[in-house]
Amino acid sequence: MPTIELQTLIHAEKEIVFDLSRSIDLHKISTQHTHEEAVAGRLTGLIELNETVTWKAKHFGVYQYLTSKITAFDRPDYFVDEMEKGIFKRFRHQHIFKNQEKGTMMIDIFEYKSPLGFLGKIVDFVFLKRYMMNLLMKRNVTIKNFSETSKWKEVLIPNLNSK
Repeated sequence: MPTIELQTLIHAEKEIVFDLSRSIDLHKISTQHTHEEAVAGRLTGLIELNETVTWKAKHFGVYQYLTSKITAFDRPDYFVDEMEKGIFKRFRHQHIFKNQEKGTMMIDIFEYKSPLGFLGKIVDFVFLKRYMMNLLMKRNVTIKNFSETSKWKEVLIPNLNSK
């Protein structure tokens, strides 16, 4: 089963990085190129333990739906989202946040299993793992950009005011 591990140093408080990482609104911003939108479950704001979100996105020229659920949650250190329905046989995405001298180390561990058995393994090797890594890296650049500037307030403060 392919695993992608990324480490991103972000010069911001761990709580801000954590909350941006679980923000439905920021996810939409980071995936504009795939026309991603939340269509069921949590549609906006900060996703919480046991909540789901269903995403509609265009990948490889085809609209696809993927439902994931937050299955573990320990703010501001860790959360996990796992696929409930979608194109993959399964996926599990661990989000880990560690204090560093100069900010927060955000660690992604993304494990997935492609459909189609042996053919799926070939697709993984040829392009899917690289494609998924690029999606995660683009997301992380967005989180870093918003965390390290005052842009985080555009996403998180409306959520605080709605509680």
